[in-house]
Amino acid sequence: MEQLYVFGTGNAAVSRCYNTCFAIRQGDEFFMVDAGGGNGILRILEDMEVPLTRIHHLFVTHEHTDHILGVVWMIRMIGQQINKGNYQGQLNIYCHPGLVDTILTLCRLTTQKKIQKLIGGPIQLIAVEDGETRTILEHPVTFFDIHSTKAPQFGFTMILSDGTKLACAGDEPYNPLCERYVTGSRWLLHEAFCLYENRERFQPYEKHHSTVKDAAELAESLRIPNLILWHTEDKNLAERKEKYTAEGKQYYSGNLLVPDDGEIITL
Repeated sequence: MEQLYVFGTGNAAVSRCYNTCFAIRQGDEFFMVDAGGGNGILRILEDMEVPLTRIHHLFVTHEHTDHILGVVWMIRMIGQQINKGNYQGQLNIYCHPGLVDTILTLCRLTTQKKIQKLIGGPIQLIAVEDGETRTILEHPVTFFDIHSTKAPQFGFTMILSDGTKLACAGDEPYNPLCERYVTGSRWLLHEAFCLYENRERFQPYEKHHSTVKDAAELAESLRIPNLILWHTEDKNLAERKEKYTAEGKQYYSGNLLVPDDGEIITL
């Protein structure tokens, strides 16, 4: 049975938690999705006992700093393990076609030549197209364009070992153009920038994000049994789980989860 490792739950501007990123664990291997905005990901991996040597698949959703800059650190640190002979196999980094050059440029500007030369060899940058399916950790993973209004961004679905579907809709509100991918999911991973009652304070709609109420109503309308909310503000983390859950439960009858950084969820 797969597990969801929650590395971070915050939006781009958080300072009290880490930016939203996560991994799906199957056996001893991890499929990692984004890496946050910096080397804080290294401490999180250590705290959650996720060895770099067990990460062979990494998906980068889009180019924003809170999702991609940590990827440079992953390339650097895994590259060091490769050069020391401590990493078996190759690191596959998946992204939409326009993101390959961005990652290459970041690495060229910020990493040593001995790390850069690994790209194209034991570190592979793999461009995936809208609707393309790859086998990752022995599961079908289908990547799809979320039709972002800001920067090109892909989400994905994964068929889990029990035959059910998990859908990651990226960090923007669900777009009906993605219906064929998200419909029928047992799990939906969706952003919720803030509580609906705090919308004037945080202005989620101006940033093209959702409130808890919006995400909950969406999951209810799509009849999705399990909803995970993250990519939130961080002004009151001590009460975030309680307050987000309370608001969401007013509009959603399924299993609502509002994880903190470092949680592990059984799928």
